[in-house]
Amino acid sequence: MPVSTVERPVSSLRQRMLEDMAVRGLRSDTQRDYVRMVRSFAAFLGRSPDTATAEDVRRFQVHQRESGVQPPTINCTVSALRFLFTVTLDRPDLSRRLVLARYPRKLPAVLSVEEVGRLLEAAPGIKYKAILGTAYGAGLRVSEVASLKIDDIDSTRMLIRVEQGKGRKDRNAMLSPQLLALLRLWWKEGKRCGVMLPHGWLFPGRSAGDPVSTRQINRASHEAAEAAGIRKRVSPDTLRHSFATHLLEQDVDIRVIQVLLGHSKLDTTALYAQVATKTIRSVTSPLERLALLMQGGDRHDADKHGGDPGLRTTLAVAVPRIVGVNVVWPVDLSSAATVSSSLPECHAPCTRT
Repeated sequence: MPVSTVERPVSSLRQRMLEDMAVRGLRSDTQRDYVRMVRSFAAFLGRSPDTATAEDVRRFQVHQRESGVQPPTINCTVSALRFLFTVTLDRPDLSRRLVLARYPRKLPAVLSVEEVGRLLEAAPGIKYKAILGTAYGAGLRVSEVASLKIDDIDSTRMLIRVEQGKGRKDRNAMLSPQLLALLRLWWKEGKRCGVMLPHGWLFPGRSAGDPVSTRQINRASHEAAEAAGIRKRVSPDTLRHSFATHLLEQDVDIRVIQVLLGHSKLDTTALYAQVATKTIRSVTSPLERLALLMQGGDRHDADKHGGDPGLRTTLAVAVPRIVGVNVVWPVDLSSAATVSSSLPECHAPCTRT
């Protein structure tokens, strides 16, 4: 028995909001998310959102928090309702009642160079080797990789053109010789299989006329990580994070990395400085400078390391006084025997503070 599908009529409020979003150039994914969030608010109210009051907004946010809704979803809902109240309904008083959820910002997971190599080797087939290799070799977002077309690869200037990336911005990404060789291998295989159309998608999906989905790329990255024995949580974005971190560890200027990643703010790129372990290990501790100052070297050595020879006399008196024991500086902290012989045994009871 055939089932008749009846489309629900679009309300005048929803239609107006869709028009407002289209006029302001919001992307289709953003429009869909905003409509879904407003629909959940209307379901909570049990009536049209244009009749909402300040108390309704407060109760809805309390309901979200008590229901265990995650902060990113709450903040997305805030953005949707702010658009509805400020633009579509012209009620900025309700928009000001909305509160963003605070949540700790976690450091991104980063793979070592050796782990990236194992991941690419374990990728299922040349297609996904090329996809994951592009995410790592050019630092692209997973949506940007999926949206690449054959014509976006500029082998003459060794660039990858990213059209309408995040924030609807175009940019150029780097194309290394190794990545170009990998892409050519995939292109030849794709031509042999008949899935590479002229001026078509670089990574076709199930149909040659459609791009590969981000879900397929995520699934392939998980399978590759499991096959490679990598226990970290790996996604295509992990390769992008690793790209930025490894460049930073190679002393590439952070402003260059910002451009390659397509970040609007330098603060976003600076987050990778917290996970660049090689960069952290290369920093000289102030304690090492202290030991250098106390060695009694000439003025040139002290000045070369940023020290002031005039501080030697002060430090020679002050540091043992602060420690409370007569220690001959510098103490070799790498030797446990030296430390134990230099410090007196303490028999005083420990107290909790």
